[in-house]
Amino acid sequence: MTKAPSLAFLCIQSLKLQLLQGDNPIPDVYDLPSELLDGVIAHLPALALHNFQNHMPFKCWDDYETGDDCLTSGGRKRPRNDILGSSWKLLFKLRWPELINSVEPPADWQQLYWERHLQSCVDEAAEVAMRPAFSGRISSIHVSDKILRYICHEDHTNCQKCVCTELSFHFQTFGPYLRSLRLLNVLCVAETSELLRASKLQTLVLRWIRSEKHVEPLCKLLSQSRETLSSLEFIHCKLSSSFITAICASLLEEDIHTNGIRRFCIKASSFVIDPLAAPPAFISFLNSVRSLHSLHFCDSHLDRHIARMIFSTLLDSSSGLSSLDLSENNLSGWLSTFSSRSVIGSLSSGKSLQSLCKLNLRGNELNKYDAENLAHALLHMPGLESLDLSGNPIEDSGIRSLISYFKKNPDSPLADLNLENCELSCRGVIEFLDTLSTVEKPLKFLSVADNALGSEVAEAIINSLTVSIESVDISSIGLGHVGFLELGKRLVKRVEKLMSINISKNRGGLETARFLSKLITLAPKLVSIDASYNLMPPGSLLMLCDSLRSAKGDLERLDMTGNICTSSEADHSSLLGEFQHNGEPIFVLPSSSASHVPYDDEP
Repeated sequence: MTKAPSLAFLCIQSLKLQLLQGDNPIPDVYDLPSELLDGVIAHLPALALHNFQNHMPFKCWDDYETGDDCLTSGGRKRPRNDILGSSWKLLFKLRWPELINSVEPPADWQQLYWERHLQSCVDEAAEVAMRPAFSGRISSIHVSDKILRYICHEDHTNCQKCVCTELSFHFQTFGPYLRSLRLLNVLCVAETSELLRASKLQTLVLRWIRSEKHVEPLCKLLSQSRETLSSLEFIHCKLSSSFITAICASLLEEDIHTNGIRRFCIKASSFVIDPLAAPPAFISFLNSVRSLHSLHFCDSHLDRHIARMIFSTLLDSSSGLSSLDLSENNLSGWLSTFSSRSVIGSLSSGKSLQSLCKLNLRGNELNKYDAENLAHALLHMPGLESLDLSGNPIEDSGIRSLISYFKKNPDSPLADLNLENCELSCRGVIEFLDTLSTVEKPLKFLSVADNALGSEVAEAIINSLTVSIESVDISSIGLGHVGFLELGKRLVKRVEKLMSINISKNRGGLETARFLSKLITLAPKLVSIDASYNLMPPGSLLMLCDSLRSAKGDLERLDMTGNICTSSEADHSSLLGEFQHNGEPIFVLPSSSASHVPYDDEP
């Protein structure tokens, strides 16, 4: 026999329906004793909680501890309290459990909830609008029961008076909470800017903008959001000179040459303009946006002429640019105008690149001559801390240009350097590592992964580890068992600053485990090790466990996939239970089906 519902449950259900169906809740509900009111709050779905909170009299808020401000749909601010904040957090967790740990405190859970909700509505509307048979209004697209059951109640389909079936309701009601949005091209229409009129967009990501019919509505939206927009990103777009002109013009106010854009990104797109006749609006944008912090043109079909134009414009601009990403383009020769003579007398200009901290040139087909020119161009970037040259065939001649730069600038702040897959030899890398040991400010992160270096580089690697490097990637450099044997022999001092090391895919066998066992005891700050695919035999894991027990360090992760670690599943389970960090196993072990399959990195 079914148990009869309690009177309290029936009352809460009745209040829930009233809060869902009306904009004016019964005033008496706010006069309930605090313990009953808290019980009502805990059982309300999102829309009911929103209506309850929006119409709560100010006198009721005085009974709670106040925290962060909360924006209401009418634009007014009211103090939040712990009960309501906890309820919004729980609703967010129930709907998006996979995202809850990615939110950094302090967080306005109500704002995050409705922002994520509106993105779900937009994604669903885009699927409808893409159908060939669709010919209606975007605002009239129906929101599915799959979404509505989260904000109303699970039995939403039986509610005949629901007011939230159309997309327009959601933007009219929750639009003020929207700060970040992703839009597909099919929703770049004039109607969308009307839907977003109440929003305060700060971040806008646009996908598949390829037609002129999408650009005009987009520009209207950009003009409308100009005062609040700080990040603009284009992905899989085709941006011609006319498109760029219209977009940049919409971001710049007339007679005012600044705006609040901090991040401008074009990724996996076609950005094709005539470098000899670059759009004036684009040049004006680069020159005038003093707030510009990050500029990305990743995989955007840039050639050396366009890149040179952008770089030269930035060189003379007055923005405080911090990050420049030109990766995945063919830029060989783009810095040919830079030489030792071109920088003489120009370093005191105080221009934009003086503030540059991060430069990404990954996969740009740069050769040894480009590396030489880059060494001269680096003199325009006295604050550069991170440089990614991975995937460029600069060879040893190129790394010697970097050696020359470090010798001339021993106090350079450059701390992170990625030289992965640069066709370097053992001789060039040894020379480079020896130079690093003599500079005033040594690197904190270095990658020379995927270069055929061999075992002879072992001594230079150990010397660099004992200086100040905190993270090093030497994966797939051909160390072999001889290289790891040398690493173990040379490792006699404590490695005080090392926090992360990647030695994967080096086929070191048992010597890999022996080296790691020694390193674990001599590196007190080591938190992450990637030792995957090194052909370590059974028993290696037990050897490493003995070192962990004696070292009592801070190791959080040790990747052992691709090795034959132990002889039985029982060994796995017991070790996983013994060695943990924050409730998670330290060891990342191969599955039983993969543990006996050796890794072969040879072609």
